[in-house]
Amino acid sequence: MSATKGKKRREVASYCDWMSQLPAELHNIPLFNLAIPGSHDSMSYDLDINSPIIEPERLKRLSKIYCARKIVRKWALTQEETITQQLDAGVRYFDLRIAKKRNDTDPTRLYFHHGLYTHTDVETVLRVVHDWAESHPREILILALSHFKGFDKKNDQHLHNHLINFIKTLFGPKLFLRGETPTLKKCWDQGRNVIVSYDYPIKRPLEMWTEIIYYYGNSMDSTKVESKLRQQLEKGRPSKQFFVCGLNLTLPDNVKILMYILRLCDNFPNVIRRSLPRLLQWVKEQAGKTPMNIIASDLATRGGFVSMVVELNISKRV
Repeated sequence: MSATKGKKRREVASYCDWMSQLPAELHNIPLFNLAIPGSHDSMSYDLDINSPIIEPERLKRLSKIYCARKIVRKWALTQEETITQQLDAGVRYFDLRIAKKRNDTDPTRLYFHHGLYTHTDVETVLRVVHDWAESHPREILILALSHFKGFDKKNDQHLHNHLINFIKTLFGPKLFLRGETPTLKKCWDQGRNVIVSYDYPIKRPLEMWTEIIYYYGNSMDSTKVESKLRQQLEKGRPSKQFFVCGLNLTLPDNVKILMYILRLCDNFPNVIRRSLPRLLQWVKEQAGKTPMNIIASDLATRGGFVSMVVELNISKRV
């Protein structure tokens, strides 16, 4: 193959619509076998500094202290751009963690969370995602709903039923049904470009997919993250299902967390920026050795992350 032809096949004019620009030979392979860029804790850009602290557990009692909430937000913020900006940048997998606020006047209103609650409620954000999906029918979006904080025994089933029914009503025929193997062509032909994973042990309708396995390194050390991910990937990927390789760094869940959150002149986004180039280089090298599917990152719109992941689909076939 000539260098010119190879270069031509690698060109993606706009990552806002990158799936529709993939070469034809990729249109019929399962989406489980495509490299898909995703964002970790996708809604953390919207954290409300005035909300109570809901994690980590040891800091909950400090919720009334503004400085404590400020520190939690500084170290819980993993994304800097809105959900629409992430979509426009080419992110196609979203890690959405759901929470119910205690004593909310609206009994079914839900928010997202990561340390704190978000300003914006779940239904508002999902409507934004729906409108974007409507405008980009050939881009397949994967929404992973999980964690469900504040769902107690009294309201648990009611809240899940309400949320699932809202999703089914909002997205309707756009939802790709569980049990079928999604490919780009099949999604396009059926007019279904939204896949929703619902990580909770309830009876799911066909519109809701089961939990998507999420591998991560559970460390603030990028070398340890790489090592843990390599071990998990080399054990063998799940068969015929989505899985996530999470590049995200993870704060300790013990007293060692103080080593980070007490750095007055530092924050989580800065730590991520320092580690991201190395992690992206590792992905390029590892992708040639083990299959990858969804690759999720903090600061997913930065550092050439999306373009690097999309290129994995093309370069291995050129």
